[in-house]
Amino acid sequence: MRGPSGLAAVLSTDRRRLVLVLGLAVVVGVFTATVPLLRDWFDLRVYYGAVDTWVHHGGSIYDYRMPGTTYGFTYPPFAALGMLPMALVGLRTAIAIALVINLAALACVVGILVGPALRRYGWFGFALAACLLALLEPVRDTFSFGQVNLVLLALVLSDAWLLAGGRGRWAGVGIGLAAAIKLTPALFIVLLLLGRRRRAAGVATAVAAAATALAAWAAPDASRFYWTDALWDTTRIGRLDYVSNQSLQGVLARLVAPEDPSRALWATVALLVLCVWARRTSRALADDDWTAAFALTGLAACLVSPITWVHHLVWLLPSFAVLLHRRRLGVAAVLYAVLCSSVVWLWFDDASGLDGFLGSNVYTWVTLGLLLWLPAGQPRGARADLIRRARATLAAPRPAAPAISAASDQSSPSPSGSAAAAGCAVVTGGAAEPGRALRPGRAAEPARVAEPAGAEGPAAGTACVSSSVPTGSTRPAASKPQSSSERASSYTVTPPPA
Repeated sequence: MRGPSGLAAVLSTDRRRLVLVLGLAVVVGVFTATVPLLRDWFDLRVYYGAVDTWVHHGGSIYDYRMPGTTYGFTYPPFAALGMLPMALVGLRTAIAIALVINLAALACVVGILVGPALRRYGWFGFALAACLLALLEPVRDTFSFGQVNLVLLALVLSDAWLLAGGRGRWAGVGIGLAAAIKLTPALFIVLLLLGRRRRAAGVATAVAAAATALAAWAAPDASRFYWTDALWDTTRIGRLDYVSNQSLQGVLARLVAPEDPSRALWATVALLVLCVWARRTSRALADDDWTAAFALTGLAACLVSPITWVHHLVWLLPSFAVLLHRRRLGVAAVLYAVLCSSVVWLWFDDASGLDGFLGSNVYTWVTLGLLLWLPAGQPRGARADLIRRARATLAAPRPAAPAISAASDQSSPSPSGSAAAAGCAVVTGGAAEPGRALRPGRAAEPARVAEPAGAEGPAAGTACVSSSVPTGSTRPAASKPQSSSERASSYTVTPPPA
C-alpha cells in the first residue's frame, strides 16, 4: 500500500502539525513586526479620551480631540455608554481588556462561520485559522486600532445563527444592539424584512430604539449634538479621499480630489448597489441561505457607507466562509492574498492616473466583485438537475394493473384510499427526489401532469404509477395507514429523519 504523499504526509502526525503551526506563528510574528503599519491603539485612545472627558472632566462626549489631530468620538452616544467602564481603569488596562474582547468576538465569528468544519481537525484547525486571520489586514488593523467592528460582526452573526438554526425567538437583539452602537448594521434590519422575519425585524428595531432612548436620557446634550450636527460632519472622521476609505464614496473622492465628490452621483451609485444587493439577497433567502444573505448585506453596507476604513472590511469574513463552503478555494485564496498585502497603501501619497484608480481602490473592487458574484442560494446546476429529475419522475403514467372487484360487503373506498392502493405520489408544487428532502422554505419548480378530460382519479398535480404493493382489497388495513403520497407531501414541509 502506498503511503500518504504531499500535504497529507506533512500533516500525518500531531508532531508535524505542531511544527507547521509553530512555523506559521513565526512567519506571522515577523510579518506583523515588519510589514504592516502598527496603529498603536489609536481609536481606542480616542474612545478612552472621550469617556474620560465626559466622566471626569465635565465635558461632552464629542468635545474630546486626539492631541495633534482633529479626530474625536464619532459613534452614537449609546456606544459611549457601553464604553463607560473604561473610566474606572487606566489606559493600559483598557487596552488589555479590548484585546480580550476582540479575541472573544473573533472566536465567536469563526465558530459561527466555520466552526463545524474546523472541529473535524481538532486543535490544528483552530490554530491554522488563527494564524491565517492574524495576517488578514482588516483583522490585524481591528486589533491594532482597538476597534469595535469584530464585536459588531459577532452580534450580527449571532442573529444569523439563531435564524439558520430555527431558534428565532431572540433573533434581532444582536442586530439591534449593533445598529445602536454604529449606524451601518441597520441595513441588516432591512435584510430581516426581505426575509419576512418581521418578528426579528421588530425586535431589532425595538432594541435599537430603546438603546438610543437610554443614551438620550443619560446624555441629552450629547445626543442632541450627535443627531443634529456630528452625524453629518464627515471631517470628524477623516478625509473622504484618504486611501484607507474603501467605500464607493472614497473611490469618487479620489477621482476628483482635492474637490468634494458629487453627493448626487454617490447617492445614485449607492442606490444601484442596493438594488443589486436586494435582488441577490432575495434569491439567497428564497433558498433559505442565510449565511450568503448576511454575507451580501455586509458587502453592501461596506460599499454604500460614506466611509469604510480598511479595518471595517472584517465584514467580508462571512463571504470567505461562503466561498469555502462552496469549494471556491482558488478564489478565496487569491482574495485572501490581496487583503493581506496592504497593497492600497502604495498609493498613499498619489492616487492619480489609471494605476492609482485601479490600485488605490483594490479593496473596493474586491468587495464589489463579491457582491456581484458571490455564490448565493441553490447552485444553478443543482436547480437544473432537480428540475430534470422532477420531469423524469412525472413522465407519462404506465397502464395501471387490472382493478380487483371489491367484495359485496366492502364499502366503497374513499378517494384517498384509492390513491394509496394505486401507489399514487402526490406532488405539491414540485417533485421530491426519492430519498432526499427539500430544504424547509425552498420550493421546487411547479410540475404539471396532463390528464385525459373527464378521467377519474387523483386531483390535478398528482402522478400515479403502477405498483406491486398489494391493494387495500387484498391485505388488511393498517391501524394508521399512511400512503406514499402522504409521506411525499409531508417531506416537502418537514424533512424525514436522517
